[in-house]
Amino acid sequence: MDTNVRPENMTRITTPELAKAFIDEQVEALRAQIGDKKVLLALSGGVDSSVVAALLIKAVGKQLVCVHVNHGLMRKGESEQVIKVFGESLGANLIYIDATDRFLDLLAGVSEPETKRKIIGGEFIKVFDEESAKLEGISFLAQGTIYPDILESKDGVKAHHNVGGLPEDVKFELVEPVKLLFKDEVRVVGEALGLPHNMVYRQPFPGPGLGVRCLGAITRDRLNALREADAILREEFDKNGLAGKVWQYFISVPDFKSVGVKDGVRYEGWPAIIRAVNTVDAMSATIEEIPYELLHKITDRITHEVPGINRVVYDLTPKPIGTIEWE
Repeated sequence: MDTNVRPENMTRITTPELAKAFIDEQVEALRAQIGDKKVLLALSGGVDSSVVAALLIKAVGKQLVCVHVNHGLMRKGESEQVIKVFGESLGANLIYIDATDRFLDLLAGVSEPETKRKIIGGEFIKVFDEESAKLEGISFLAQGTIYPDILESKDGVKAHHNVGGLPEDVKFELVEPVKLLFKDEVRVVGEALGLPHNMVYRQPFPGPGLGVRCLGAITRDRLNALREADAILREEFDKNGLAGKVWQYFISVPDFKSVGVKDGVRYEGWPAIIRAVNTVDAMSATIEEIPYELLHKITDRITHEVPGINRVVYDLTPKPIGTIEWE
């Protein structure tokens, strides 16, 4: 039997009861697979890796070693949430690496989107490799692979495993407890494991993070402005009941300035571009209509609270013709 194929009779996990049954079954299976050995997990703070981490902590506790690499391109408060939830609340064996300077120094002056992606992805693997090389006695590598990843890898859309590039001579056995679940099921399991709602329902976030939303060559001042503006957008969507209705919403900040007026004086600042889309499969996307009153409020807050931003614009382009991300 192919363990990468979801059985046709497998019930879709939609309730806390079904999630609890799945958790109990997985805890038993994980203990049988891992025994008294150690497991390594790259914990991004995303839905899938967070649910896998919580499952493994329940099953094998401190035998799990979580490595969280902050590449300096996370959204506001995300690395802090990982430390709080896993390091403090769940008592995980958590290694936190702040590699902000390392990533931003490598990215200085790089404006081509694909080159930025390659630098961020490649450096992430290097940092993860360096940390895992310091650890002794690791026998397993846990991954947040979910069923759509397996289906897409069969179609050649993307490589099946999330953490690529591990040295050839490192032969970890894989631990993938949610690989037969769809995203909505992973969320139900996450809630049943007691993870915070905003972590379990976190939006899809690209691997390069804000690196592909700080358009063109990344500078620290513009990256900070982007992070603050994005946090305001998320806060206002939360307060106004849009967080659960819109699939993905974020700010991008381009690498050009326009003239504005502040305190009666002309000054130059960047525009913040709002993107808010709905989609079923990410292959196509429609634009969410945000009430003008709310758009005015968000604009007022961003232009008054975020140094360096003096305009807010709203992207009305569906996919196709525009991709979801700008880069």
